[in-house]
Amino acid sequence: MTFAAPPLRPWIALTVAAALALAGCAAPSAGPAAVAPVAAELPPPARGPFVAAATPHAVEAGLKVLRRGGSAVDAAVAVQAVLGLVEPQSSGLGGGAFMMHSDAATGEVTSSDGRETAPAAATPELFHENGRPLSFGEAVLSGRSIGTPGAVALLAMAQAEHGDLPWNSLFEDAERLARDGFAVSPRLAGFIAATRGQARTRWADGYFTKADGSRYVAGDVLRNPAYAETVGGIATGGAEAFYRGRIAREIVSTVGEGPRPGSLTLADLAGYEPLERGALCRPYRIYVVCVPPPPSSGVAVLQFLAMAELTPDILGGPDSADAWTAFAQLQRLMYADRDRYVADPAFIGVPVQGLLDPNYVAARAAQAPTLVGAAEPGFPPGGAFPGSDATLEPAGTSHFVIVDAAGNAVSMTTTVESVFGSGRMAAGFFLNNQLTDFSFEPLRADGQPAANAVAPGKRPRSSMSPIIILDRDGRFVGALGSPGGSAILAYNAKGLIAVLDWGLSMEDAFALPNLVAKGDGFGADTDRFPTGLQAALAARGIHLRPNASENSGLHGAIWRRGADGVWRWDGAADDRREGVARVE
Repeated sequence: MTFAAPPLRPWIALTVAAALALAGCAAPSAGPAAVAPVAAELPPPARGPFVAAATPHAVEAGLKVLRRGGSAVDAAVAVQAVLGLVEPQSSGLGGGAFMMHSDAATGEVTSSDGRETAPAAATPELFHENGRPLSFGEAVLSGRSIGTPGAVALLAMAQAEHGDLPWNSLFEDAERLARDGFAVSPRLAGFIAATRGQARTRWADGYFTKADGSRYVAGDVLRNPAYAETVGGIATGGAEAFYRGRIAREIVSTVGEGPRPGSLTLADLAGYEPLERGALCRPYRIYVVCVPPPPSSGVAVLQFLAMAELTPDILGGPDSADAWTAFAQLQRLMYADRDRYVADPAFIGVPVQGLLDPNYVAARAAQAPTLVGAAEPGFPPGGAFPGSDATLEPAGTSHFVIVDAAGNAVSMTTTVESVFGSGRMAAGFFLNNQLTDFSFEPLRADGQPAANAVAPGKRPRSSMSPIIILDRDGRFVGALGSPGGSAILAYNAKGLIAVLDWGLSMEDAFALPNLVAKGDGFGADTDRFPTGLQAALAARGIHLRPNASENSGLHGAIWRRGADGVWRWDGAADDRREGVARVE
């Protein structure tokens, strides 16, 4: 399986160009909390090396590639290979991803879809047994939850087009760390210590239990010779070595084991194709924000921003109860529409343009001030009105941002879905449980089909929405993204509002309390919200409760001129996790 560089698609560039044309008509926001207009003189190009990722090992692996003259995509291969080893609870070779790429030479912004696919034998009742849906926990641990992994294929396709170094030189850190061992981090140790679920499958027990019968703890050196062999094979054999041959056979064997074996076959693996979908870009104030199109939920982030631009209260800043109230109410509207309409566009019409239609956006934004309780989905132009579903999206995701010396950039969100995915391992890595991202019920009570129902070859809807930020002239100036299950959309929106509207540094923006407003509740980092602000929100009907979602792991950077007049990267990693951001 060799992934050649796909031909350039003129319509992709036109999508960005259209957004830029709109951006030229968008006036900077007014008010004391608005970001000051960009200086009249052109800033220098935003160039690296810069890497922000979830572990120091992964960041160093990426920087090593950049120091050797590698591209941002070259470094992404190295970063993902290391993350799959040292942060296996979040992402890996057995998972999937969405990548945004900004090309410094052409100005083109593209997205690549490495989302997992359902096996050819999958049915809408995949997670039913004896006429009833399985519990979520039972489904996750079953072989039925495992989709065809897409991360390796995505990286191979992107590197064939945008790579500068030999593919076989990009796995050295991952192979060395797997062979010689790495120190278990406190966060990984916490997941290893779990007493049930994916951390306690026979595969996880075999990997995380020492010779004396005790579990690995923080600081212990963990080795994974099977992973070393796997990445060595991928380095020499390319993606072909993953999707055919020994590794593929091990994946299929693991999926086929009980309880509740899955139907993934060698043919499913050999037939997997990553997709280059282009970028979905829209103006926001003096910027242009680009995201992947469906099945990513990036369109929901753009809808949120479009509504925010019509909501003056959101400019009040991080100390304003009115701003946080607006932030919460707009989220409710965003999630209601996302849950109703976003799915795999190969199987159902997703009304992307309708969700972003100016008249529709204005009508939705107008509902926010008087919204009480959960929002109902709207009726965007072109909407097919499928049934809503109650898809669950648990923890198990990572995000990284890379900028190379030429100014090419990658913003990539990557996942195995739940913590340690399905809990099943093959060839030294965990396999995803991505198919539990489908709706367990193909129909709702009134018989309408769920947009996100299971189907053969279908990609489940994803909240992953890696972001690229351009200035009004189409120059790359920033990127960010986060893990967090369905809360990804709220976390990304918070980061964008805090940086672009409130003028905060990336570090301060990411450290702000999270507020996730989906349905009729308000999950929040209650320990980070000041008592007085919580009381003011409660007076406005926003009663905060502890956030039940996976916590955020924002990573990102924006190109800014400092007080000394020098342009530099303002980058950060969310202090809720173990990531770092480094520039050289």
